[in-house]
Amino acid sequence: MKHFLTTILLSLATAMAVAQTARPTVEVSLDRDSVAIGDRVTLSVTVDKDVMQVVAFPEVDTEKAQGIIEVVESAPVDTVEQNGRRIRLAKRYTLTSFDAGNYRVGGYPVLYIDKNIVDTLYSADTLVLRVATFEIDTATMTIHDIRPVKHIPVKFGEWAGWAALGVLAAVVLAALIWVIVRLISKKPVFGREKSAEPPHEKAIRELNELIHQKLWQNGRHKQYYTRLADILREYLNGRYGVGAMEMTTDEIIAEIRTLELDAKQQEMITELLQTADFVKFAKHAPDAEQNENLYTGVYYFVENTKQVNPDEQNTEYKEAMKV
Repeated sequence: MKHFLTTILLSLATAMAVAQTARPTVEVSLDRDSVAIGDRVTLSVTVDKDVMQVVAFPEVDTEKAQGIIEVVESAPVDTVEQNGRRIRLAKRYTLTSFDAGNYRVGGYPVLYIDKNIVDTLYSADTLVLRVATFEIDTATMTIHDIRPVKHIPVKFGEWAGWAALGVLAAVVLAALIWVIVRLISKKPVFGREKSAEPPHEKAIRELNELIHQKLWQNGRHKQYYTRLADILREYLNGRYGVGAMEMTTDEIIAEIRTLELDAKQQEMITELLQTADFVKFAKHAPDAEQNENLYTGVYYFVENTKQVNPDEQNTEYKEAMKV
């Protein structure tokens, strides 16, 4: 009796071990077995196996359909169920075909590896996909000519971007041409072009304009001395390279001492700049004699220190001889 029970237990253990390591099973199904040309159908492959067993899903075998069935999409393998050591894996393929006919898609192969076993498992070879064409009733069907090409008007958004790009390219090209022309003509690319008018001619012209404005005669001493001092500062800058427009009175006075000017000229410049400061900041009102003397001093200072080109000097000499 004891021996009989031992035999039964061993048989049950062996059966359980065999059940646990049973070969995987492969099943395939279609979401529909009949489609029209060009429609898509989903092929589902399910493998039931032990967790320790290894399987591999190959590509769909379309050779049975002479390559007429095409794989549009291959989804990744997914785990759909697990119960103890048993696990169900699934993989979906999206298929299509553009040729009518009946095609066998069964017999799907799955590579199977378990310990020292390497084998290929197949699903049942009973699955058929029917690809149907469109039925045309030639008795009642009216055949029409091919429709001509339909011309759709171009919308603004379709060419606006190209137009903006063209405008930008034109602007960049124009700017490049302008820079090249300025460089060839030896003109500054940035900033204002320096005036070709000589410093002394500009100073004399502005002095003549100032005297006709009659500023100090109308009590506008501040405007008069501000403009007279600025004319002198600009002349010192153009004639001697002194940055007088950005310098204080004391800095200009110190700078003119380094120039080749006589004592009377230096004294006149000092008096004008200091008087202009008194007028602007202390509301000083010089008398008429000082106003005229300082104007005359600046005028003759420009005349006596101006740089004259040889051609201009000869012209002045000839004009003086005529007189």
